[in-house]
Amino acid sequence: MSSALLLALLGITRPLPGVRALNCHWGIAQTVRNVSEQPFQWKTSQQNCGEGLGCQETVIITQNEPLLYLLLIKGCTQAANQEARVTEHRAGPGLSITSYTRVCRENLCNDLSTSLPLWTPLPPTVPGSVRCPVCLSTEGCLSVPEMTCPAESSHCYNGVLHLTAGERPGGGVRARLKVQGCISQAGCNLLNGTQEIGPISLRETCSPEGVLTCYRGIILQMSPNLSRDPVKWSASREQQCNPGEVCQETLLLIDVGPRSILLGSKGCSQVRTQATSIHSRPPGVLVASYTRVCSSNYCNSAASSSVLINVLPRPAAPAPGHLQCPICLALGSCSQSSNVVTCPKGTSHCYKGEIFLQGGGLVSPVGIQGCVAHPSSTLLSRMKSIGVFDVTETREGVTEVGHPLIQSGAAPVPSLAWAVGLSLALWCGVPSLLTLFPHDP
Repeated sequence: MSSALLLALLGITRPLPGVRALNCHWGIAQTVRNVSEQPFQWKTSQQNCGEGLGCQETVIITQNEPLLYLLLIKGCTQAANQEARVTEHRAGPGLSITSYTRVCRENLCNDLSTSLPLWTPLPPTVPGSVRCPVCLSTEGCLSVPEMTCPAESSHCYNGVLHLTAGERPGGGVRARLKVQGCISQAGCNLLNGTQEIGPISLRETCSPEGVLTCYRGIILQMSPNLSRDPVKWSASREQQCNPGEVCQETLLLIDVGPRSILLGSKGCSQVRTQATSIHSRPPGVLVASYTRVCSSNYCNSAASSSVLINVLPRPAAPAPGHLQCPICLALGSCSQSSNVVTCPKGTSHCYKGEIFLQGGGLVSPVGIQGCVAHPSSTLLSRMKSIGVFDVTETREGVTEVGHPLIQSGAAPVPSLAWAVGLSLALWCGVPSLLTLFPHDP
């Protein structure tokens, strides 16, 4: 049997002689812009595809006066060739959704560089009697204007479009578009049954009764005096919960004296236990937490860390003791060259360990060294969870009074005092992968 016949029987085909891998335009972009900026132009990079692959391009525009959302994907594909096609999934006035798709097999043939094929200026509309909140956002709709709908629109829409394209040559996409606006009929069917546009899978959810919307965000701040001075703790994003979930907000504070760290999370959760706890008290290392769960929209609205620090003890500054310990508080592990300080009176042992946090959008080890009062001290009393955080504490051996780390005659060390240190604040966001610019007239 010839090799060609064997390959044919197995369903394997060889590339035609002279057929080479194509170069295709490559890029991903998603952006929310003002409708008045239409039409857009864009520039993309290039990539070399494997043999037999074609070039694809997909553009989706969701328009909701005065805003529009544009999603663009270009790259390589295994899909069969498809002539350029513009589809109107939902017509305006009010909310409208239009897409452009094409698959081709020539070098750099996915060369659409403007939104002109999808752009049709809407004629003036006659205002009707219905007013609806209007929002188009990848972050959330917290405080949105209410607008008078066109006469053709008789219902208000409130839902989320989930757009997903798996990792592949050309990149991947996972977007969540919150939509509120005017439509001509009731229901949760903004896409008229469409579930795929090119490489993009689409899913639509609408806000049913009993499903909460919560503030969403994380905070990570490191600076001195976080156990005394409150810091801002608001979130500008939102999250629609799954059925049965509640809103939560969790703070964890660790203070070793010269340094302190605050980690926090807001969002949805199935955890329903709440408490304000002091896990490890002064003198020495302080560890405290705040957890609140609630069951109304946007109820996880604490605006600062004062919800935790207002319940912390305010002891007078203790006199210095005789023990000397390394002091460290770090994201990750403490180094071998940690600063050594004289511990406050009332402490008798040096602590060295790590707390690993996971949950609520955070995954981080926190290395800790400091002074503690008891030889068997575990900072978290063997707790496994704090609010939305799963926590694991690992601890090394202790150093007794009378066996200081700094031998007599060595250079003096500073006493445990509040000092100026690092300040770091981090809020999660979603970067845009490609910049678009308005079309030159």
